[in-house]
Amino acid sequence: MAEIENKRSSGKRRRMKKKSTRVDLTPMVDLGFLLITFFVFTSTMSQPKAMSVIEPKDSKTVTDPICNSCALTVVLEKGGVIRYYEGMPEAGPVVQQTSFSVNGIRQVILDKKEKLNAALGNADRLVLIIKPAPESTMQHFVDMMDEVAINGIKHYYIADVDAADEKLLHLH
Repeated sequence: MAEIENKRSSGKRRRMKKKSTRVDLTPMVDLGFLLITFFVFTSTMSQPKAMSVIEPKDSKTVTDPICNSCALTVVLEKGGVIRYYEGMPEAGPVVQQTSFSVNGIRQVILDKKEKLNAALGNADRLVLIIKPAPESTMQHFVDMMDEVAINGIKHYYIADVDAADEKLLHLH
């Protein structure tokens, strides 16, 4: 606590009493540490959240009907290169290339959703087929799954690059 000390001089002259004040800050420091401890213990630390991927049973044939104009196939390649095409590979679509940049795959997905909304009246019919090439990295796949979550894509498949894709993309 605060203390006031009186110093008296022992001389013949009578001088004004000098009062010195000394403030003890120990209780204030204790209170500060108690408050810091309280807020640290009562606050919740943010936990990293993992995105769930629903994996169906493996089957050799895909039986889900997908309209040709609703499909967007994305092939993840080495170095963050993304090659994509609309429709199915049997129809001989035009293959284009993009990346994870600002005007990259996100803009491609948004454009495709706008086309579907104009043509079919429902952008939710978009089916994204993600095919990571053997030389792509896990980071590319995670970035693509982030784009799926950001764009609110409800229907997506994760598949391997097959012979039709290799022929179309000239991978080997």
